[in-house]
Amino acid sequence: MLIVIARTLILYGVVIAVIRIMGKRQIGELQPYELAITIMISALAAIPMEDIGIPLLYSFVPILLLLSFQEFISLLTMKSSWARAIICGRPTVLIENGKIVENELKKLRININDLLEQLRIQGYNTIENVEFAVMETTGQISVIPKSQKRPLTPSDLDIKTDYEGIPTSLIIDGQILEKNLEIIDLDKDWLYTTLAKFNIDTETEILFAALNNKGQLILQKKENEE
Repeated sequence: MLIVIARTLILYGVVIAVIRIMGKRQIGELQPYELAITIMISALAAIPMEDIGIPLLYSFVPILLLLSFQEFISLLTMKSSWARAIICGRPTVLIENGKIVENELKKLRININDLLEQLRIQGYNTIENVEFAVMETTGQISVIPKSQKRPLTPSDLDIKTDYEGIPTSLIIDGQILEKNLEIIDLDKDWLYTTLAKFNIDTETEILFAALNNKGQLILQKKENEE
Protein backbone atom coordinates (compact mmCIF):
# COMPACT_ATOMS: atom_id res chain seq x y z
CA MET A 1 0.00 0.00 0.00
CA LEU A 2 2.84 2.41 0.85
CA ILE A 3 4.34 1.78 -2.58
CA VAL A 4 1.04 2.68 -4.25
CA ILE A 5 0.80 5.89 -2.20
CA ALA A 6 4.40 6.86 -2.98
CA ARG A 7 4.00 6.18 -6.72
CA THR A 8 0.75 8.16 -6.79
CA LEU A 9 2.32 11.17 -5.07
CA ILE A 10 5.36 11.08 -7.35
CA LEU A 11 3.26 10.89 -10.51
CA TYR A 12 0.95 13.61 -9.21
CA GLY A 13 3.94 15.88 -8.66
CA VAL A 14 5.30 15.14 -12.14
CA VAL A 15 1.96 15.86 -13.84
CA ILE A 16 1.53 19.12 -11.89
CA ALA A 17 5.07 20.21 -12.83
CA VAL A 18 4.51 19.39 -16.50
CA ILE A 19 1.18 21.24 -16.63
CA ARG A 20 2.77 24.28 -14.94
CA ILE A 21 5.51 24.27 -17.57
CA MET A 22 2.94 24.01 -20.35
CA GLY A 23 1.23 27.24 -19.17
CA LYS A 24 -1.63 28.61 -17.10
CA ARG A 25 -4.48 28.45 -19.55
CA GLN A 26 -7.74 26.84 -18.49
CA ILE A 27 -9.17 23.76 -20.20
CA GLY A 28 -11.63 25.86 -22.21
CA GLU A 29 -8.77 28.01 -23.53
CA LEU A 30 -6.52 25.18 -24.73
CA GLN A 31 -5.69 24.71 -28.38
CA PRO A 32 -6.64 21.26 -29.81
CA TYR A 33 -3.03 20.00 -29.71
CA GLU A 34 -2.64 21.20 -26.10
CA LEU A 35 -5.83 19.44 -25.03
CA ALA A 36 -4.71 16.22 -26.74
CA ILE A 37 -1.33 16.31 -24.99
CA THR A 38 -2.97 17.02 -21.62
CA ILE A 39 -5.28 14.01 -22.00
CA MET A 40 -2.39 11.76 -23.07
CA ILE A 41 -0.25 12.87 -20.11
CA SER A 42 -3.10 12.07 -17.72
CA ALA A 43 -3.51 8.61 -19.25
CA LEU A 44 0.23 7.88 -19.08
CA ALA A 45 0.32 8.89 -15.42
CA ALA A 46 -2.68 6.69 -14.57
CA ILE A 47 -1.23 3.46 -15.96
CA PRO A 48 1.65 3.01 -13.43
CA MET A 49 -0.71 3.92 -10.58
CA GLU A 50 -3.03 1.06 -11.53
CA ASP A 51 -0.24 -1.47 -12.09
CA ILE A 52 2.73 -1.25 -9.68
CA GLY A 53 4.54 -3.79 -11.85
CA ILE A 54 5.14 -1.10 -14.48
CA PRO A 55 8.32 0.93 -13.77
CA LEU A 56 7.74 4.64 -13.25
CA LEU A 57 10.36 5.31 -15.93
CA TYR A 58 7.94 3.90 -18.50
CA SER A 59 5.62 6.77 -17.62
CA PHE A 60 8.21 9.52 -17.09
CA VAL A 61 9.87 9.16 -20.49
CA PRO A 62 6.67 9.44 -22.61
CA ILE A 63 5.44 12.34 -20.45
CA LEU A 64 8.72 14.24 -20.94
CA LEU A 65 8.61 13.47 -24.66
CA LEU A 66 5.09 14.87 -24.89
CA LEU A 67 6.19 17.96 -22.94
CA SER A 68 9.10 18.49 -25.35
CA PHE A 69 6.79 18.01 -28.31
CA GLN A 70 4.30 20.51 -26.87
CA GLU A 71 7.04 23.10 -26.34
CA PHE A 72 8.26 22.58 -29.91
CA ILE A 73 4.76 22.98 -31.35
CA SER A 74 4.17 26.10 -29.24
CA LEU A 75 7.40 27.65 -30.51
CA LEU A 76 6.55 26.69 -34.07
CA THR A 77 3.09 28.28 -33.90
CA MET A 78 4.62 31.45 -32.43
CA LYS A 79 7.15 31.78 -35.23
CA SER A 80 5.05 30.66 -38.19
CA SER A 81 1.54 31.89 -39.00
CA TRP A 82 1.32 29.15 -41.63
CA ALA A 83 2.00 26.45 -39.04
CA ARG A 84 -0.41 28.08 -36.59
CA ALA A 85 -3.19 28.08 -39.18
CA ILE A 86 -2.68 24.35 -39.83
CA ILE A 87 -2.25 23.24 -36.21
CA CYS A 88 -4.63 25.60 -34.43
CA GLY A 89 -6.96 26.63 -37.24
CA ARG A 90 -8.26 30.11 -37.93
CA PRO A 91 -10.96 32.23 -36.27
CA THR A 92 -14.35 31.93 -37.96
CA VAL A 93 -16.86 34.77 -38.33
CA LEU A 94 -20.33 33.57 -37.30
CA ILE A 95 -22.09 36.95 -37.37
CA GLU A 96 -20.96 39.62 -39.80
CA ASN A 97 -22.42 43.12 -39.92
CA GLY A 98 -25.33 41.96 -37.78
CA LYS A 99 -26.20 38.95 -39.99
CA ILE A 100 -25.66 35.25 -39.28
CA VAL A 101 -23.18 33.59 -41.63
CA GLU A 102 -25.13 30.41 -42.31
CA ASN A 103 -22.40 28.57 -44.23
CA GLU A 104 -19.92 28.93 -41.39
CA LEU A 105 -22.44 27.61 -38.87
CA LYS A 106 -22.91 24.51 -41.02
CA LYS A 107 -19.14 23.97 -41.38
CA LEU A 108 -18.66 24.13 -37.61
CA ARG A 109 -21.84 22.14 -36.91
CA ILE A 110 -23.23 24.87 -34.67
CA ASN A 111 -26.96 25.42 -34.56
CA ILE A 112 -28.58 28.79 -34.03
CA ASN A 113 -29.79 27.88 -30.55
CA ASP A 114 -26.18 27.26 -29.45
CA LEU A 115 -25.13 30.59 -30.96
CA LEU A 116 -27.95 32.45 -29.20
CA GLU A 117 -27.01 30.76 -25.92
CA GLN A 118 -23.42 31.97 -26.20
CA LEU A 119 -24.61 35.48 -26.99
CA ARG A 120 -26.87 35.48 -23.92
CA ILE A 121 -24.00 34.29 -21.73
CA GLN A 122 -22.03 37.34 -22.82
CA GLY A 123 -24.96 39.66 -22.16
CA TYR A 124 -26.52 40.04 -25.61
CA ASN A 125 -30.13 38.88 -25.70
CA THR A 126 -30.64 39.60 -29.40
CA ILE A 127 -28.58 39.42 -32.57
CA GLU A 128 -29.68 42.95 -33.41
CA ASN A 129 -27.17 44.27 -30.87
CA VAL A 130 -24.23 42.32 -32.35
CA GLU A 131 -21.98 43.59 -35.13
CA PHE A 132 -19.59 40.62 -35.21
CA ALA A 133 -19.36 37.26 -33.47
CA VAL A 134 -16.18 35.25 -33.99
CA MET A 135 -15.47 31.63 -33.10
CA GLU A 136 -11.88 31.68 -31.83
CA THR A 137 -9.44 28.82 -32.29
CA THR A 138 -9.99 27.83 -28.64
CA GLY A 139 -13.71 27.27 -29.31
CA GLN A 140 -14.84 30.40 -27.47
CA ILE A 141 -17.03 33.00 -29.14
CA SER A 142 -15.95 36.64 -29.06
CA VAL A 143 -18.68 39.24 -29.50
CA ILE A 144 -18.25 42.77 -30.84
CA PRO A 145 -21.44 44.78 -30.25
CA LYS A 146 -22.73 47.50 -32.52
CA SER A 147 -21.32 50.91 -31.67
CA GLN A 148 -24.75 52.17 -30.54
CA LYS A 149 -25.11 49.23 -28.14
CA ARG A 150 -21.74 49.43 -26.40
CA PRO A 151 -21.65 50.52 -22.74
CA LEU A 152 -20.60 54.10 -22.15
CA THR A 153 -17.07 54.66 -20.83
CA PRO A 154 -15.57 57.74 -19.16
CA SER A 155 -13.67 58.49 -22.36
CA ASP A 156 -16.97 58.65 -24.30
CA LEU A 157 -18.08 61.42 -21.94
CA ASP A 158 -14.63 63.05 -21.92
CA ILE A 159 -14.29 62.39 -18.18
CA LYS A 160 -10.80 62.06 -16.73
CA THR A 161 -10.27 59.25 -14.23
CA ASP A 162 -7.53 58.56 -11.70
CA TYR A 163 -5.21 55.60 -11.91
CA GLU A 164 -6.56 52.76 -9.77
CA GLY A 165 -3.95 50.03 -9.92
CA ILE A 166 -4.26 46.70 -8.14
CA PRO A 167 -4.58 46.58 -4.32
CA THR A 168 -1.64 44.89 -2.61
CA SER A 169 -2.70 41.99 -0.40
CA LEU A 170 -1.15 42.25 3.06
CA ILE A 171 -3.01 39.65 5.14
CA ILE A 172 -4.78 36.51 3.95
CA ASP A 173 -6.53 34.25 6.45
CA GLY A 174 -4.54 35.61 9.38
CA GLN A 175 -1.15 35.32 7.66
CA ILE A 176 0.94 38.42 6.93
CA LEU A 177 2.42 38.52 3.41
CA GLU A 178 5.83 39.93 4.29
CA LYS A 179 7.08 39.99 0.68
CA ASN A 180 4.19 42.24 -0.31
CA LEU A 181 5.04 44.59 2.56
CA GLU A 182 8.61 44.79 1.31
CA ILE A 183 7.44 45.56 -2.23
CA ILE A 184 5.54 48.66 -1.06
CA ASP A 185 8.33 49.67 1.36
CA LEU A 186 6.34 49.04 4.55
CA ASP A 187 6.94 46.81 7.55
CA LYS A 188 5.09 44.93 10.27
CA ASP A 189 5.34 47.85 12.68
CA TRP A 190 3.37 50.02 10.26
CA LEU A 191 0.85 47.23 9.77
CA TYR A 192 0.31 46.67 13.50
CA THR A 193 -0.02 50.43 14.09
CA THR A 194 -2.63 50.66 11.33
CA LEU A 195 -4.56 47.66 12.61
CA ALA A 196 -4.65 49.20 16.08
CA LYS A 197 -6.61 52.11 14.62
CA PHE A 198 -9.34 49.57 13.82
CA ASN A 199 -9.16 48.11 17.34
CA ILE A 200 -7.48 44.97 16.05
CA ASP A 201 -4.77 43.46 18.24
CA THR A 202 -3.39 40.71 16.01
CA GLU A 203 -3.37 39.68 12.35
CA THR A 204 -5.01 36.37 13.23
CA GLU A 205 -8.31 38.26 13.54
CA ILE A 206 -8.15 39.27 9.87
CA LEU A 207 -9.61 37.26 7.00
CA PHE A 208 -8.31 39.62 4.32
CA ALA A 209 -6.50 42.96 4.24
CA ALA A 210 -5.08 44.93 1.33
CA LEU A 211 -3.71 48.39 0.60
CA ASN A 212 -5.17 50.24 -2.40
CA ASN A 213 -3.47 52.79 -4.64
CA LYS A 214 -4.68 55.67 -2.45
CA GLY A 215 -3.02 54.27 0.64
CA GLN A 216 -6.29 53.12 2.19
CA LEU A 217 -6.42 49.82 4.06
CA ILE A 218 -9.22 47.48 3.01
CA LEU A 219 -9.90 44.73 5.53
CA GLN A 220 -12.42 42.15 6.64
CA LYS A 221 -12.36 40.39 9.99
CA LYS A 222 -13.00 36.70 10.45
CA GLU A 223 -16.57 35.94 11.43
CA ASN A 224 -15.58 33.82 14.41
CA GLU A 225 -13.42 36.67 15.73
CA GLU A 226 -16.18 39.26 15.82
